[in-house]
Amino acid sequence: MQKVDKSAVKAFLMSLQDSICLQLETVDGGAFLQDEWDREQGGGGRSRVIRDGGVFEQGGVNFSHVFGNKMPASATAHRPELAGRQFEAMGVSLVLHPKNPYIPTSHANVRFFIAEKEGEEPIWWFGGGFDLTPFYPFEEDCQHWHDTAKAICAPFGEHVYKAHKAWCDKYFFLPHRNETRGVGGLFFDDLNQWDFSVCFDYMKSVGEGFTQAYLPIVKKRRDHEYGERERQFQLYRRGRYVEFNLVYDRGTLFGLQSGGRTESILMSMPPLARWEYDYTPATGSAEASLYQDYLKPRDW
Repeated sequence: MQKVDKSAVKAFLMSLQDSICLQLETVDGGAFLQDEWDREQGGGGRSRVIRDGGVFEQGGVNFSHVFGNKMPASATAHRPELAGRQFEAMGVSLVLHPKNPYIPTSHANVRFFIAEKEGEEPIWWFGGGFDLTPFYPFEEDCQHWHDTAKAICAPFGEHVYKAHKAWCDKYFFLPHRNETRGVGGLFFDDLNQWDFSVCFDYMKSVGEGFTQAYLPIVKKRRDHEYGERERQFQLYRRGRYVEFNLVYDRGTLFGLQSGGRTESILMSMPPLARWEYDYTPATGSAEASLYQDYLKPRDW
């Protein structure tokens, strides 16, 4: 039986939250506010939110560790063998909504799940990834994003980036819009095919690699000039983020069904968004380029 070290995973996740927040505060100039919470059914977390900062209009970096005796319906539907087991789920999840429309919104998540039953082997896996949602994309930024993802995956096998990049394109897709949420990145779930220590190392690399992928883009675009047109398009495209998270995101559904803290689960929502009936970007515009050149799977 493999040694599964839950305490080591939890310690890493809490330190990762600290590290990411510190790096983001250094770039933004503002500070995260922390809100500690307890879950009545078992567990709790630390929610950290930044508002009206120098760079980020709103963002959250959350750590949670929840446990219980009954699996949420969304989990047993996905993995019926989990029924009748005690479970623990822990992770760090973040979403950042910048002020400047030329800085992409971004999301990252790394998590660990274990379900146990006396007399039986535990069922465990890691999951996570990160993705980029630009409003006014730059080719070089998207290339840097994916080059960083490739470098993270490389030590774990030449097939890993290709597989987890494709998984991201497939997962962060809005069927009712027939478009990807952004330009993708990495996504993986149910990762237990390697030894526990190797899976853990991969999760660490993805979690620590997020700021390497994202912050150079933030620093490059933070002073880019914009006007009301760009702002309104940013708010319109934020609506897609809301649609995905409320309709399709498995993490949101798991959190709500497991009795998680609603404020922390929905911290991924943008502070402002808008919808416009039958919007069509002008031919040849920067807005049209987003749809034509970026909102579809692409080989970077």
